[in-house]
This record gives sequence, C-alpha cells and structure tokens, in this order.
Amino acid sequence: MNYRDYNDNELISYIKENNEEANNIIFEKYRPLIIGASQKMFNYCKNSGLELNDLIQEGMLGLNQAINSFDTTRDITFYTYAKTCIERKIVSLVVASRRLKHKILNESISLEVYNDSEEIVSLDKLLGDNSYNPENIIFDMEKNNELIDQIEKNLTSFEQQVFELKINNFNYNEIAEILDKDSKSIDNALQRIKTKIKNELNLKK
Repeated sequence: MNYRDYNDNELISYIKENNEEANNIIFEKYRPLIIGASQKMFNYCKNSGLELNDLIQEGMLGLNQAINSFDTTRDITFYTYAKTCIERKIVSLVVASRRLKHKILNESISLEVYNDSEEIVSLDKLLGDNSYNPENIIFDMEKNNELIDQIEKNLTSFEQQVFELKINNFNYNEIAEILDKDSKSIDNALQRIKTKIKNELNLKK
C-alpha cells in the first residue's frame, strides 16, 4: 500500500489509526514548509540564543499539533490549517525569546498615558479614574498578564498574532513579512485591536 498516493485528509485518518508510514509521509511533505518558515523567522533571532534547528523543531511541534487537532469535516484544507499552526508555534518561540520582564506595551500602539506631573500612571489607578482615556494606557506586562489574556480572548487568531508581535517590538513591516500580509492589513488589525482593548477596559470601569 503506497500512502504517497493519498491526500492529506486520508493520511490524517491513517495517522489517527497509528499508521507510522502515513505519519512519516506527512512530516516529510511539510518539512520544506517548516524549514522555510523557520529560516524567515531566524532573521529576527539575533542575540536571542536560538538556533535555526530550535525553530525547525518548534515547527515540527506545530505540525504535530495540527495533525492531532485537525477536523476533516471543517471547510478548510489541512495545508492552510497546518501552515497556521506551524507559523504560530515558530512565531511564539521567537516572541518568547525576545520578551523582557517588566516590558511595557509598545508606544506605537498608542496606549501610553502620563498624569499631570508627567509620571507614568499605573493600570490600577487608570482603571479607577474615569478621567483618563482608556485608549491611552500603559501597563506592566508582568502584573497585568490577566488583562492581556482577557484581551487576547476577544481577538481573532490573526489579531492575536499581530498583537503578540506588536507588544514585543516588531514593527509594521516585520509583522507584515512574518505573517505574509501587506502593511494595510496589519494597520487594520491594529485598529481593531485598539478598539477591542478600549471596550475591555471600559467593561472594567
């Protein structure tokens, strides 16, 4: 039986029946995609301590995740689903390597605010004072992970990627290149994200 003659959905079905050959074929088939995504992201790994092989291994985990969670009844190809899972895993690894403790939300997303004394105001104080514009908020990443998690729950998968990259100091062009989108798509996504952040903060008043 030559499993190379089967399409992705059929191979997935065999893999879920613990067919080792079908599993090897899928990983061999998608290896070039994983390597390509890893090489692209490796450009953003300077001084991160990551090696290219680290990204490739993370991409492999993304593919495995796609295999285990793919729903063949959904109106989406496995290629599209796998590509998303692979890229998200690799991007998340690179973002994690660049993330610094106590790093504030990037100023270019327009979420900073200072009080009348030109001092940065804490999130807790801002949330308790309606005189501040909720769009202009700065907060400590470590103390407010719960809020960030809540915000991300209200974002689409694409918006989550844009948000994660943006708050970790990737610029528009970098985000567009990483996610294979044009700058306008990134800008539109950021505008939607800011609106959702405003709504989330307003709910906490």
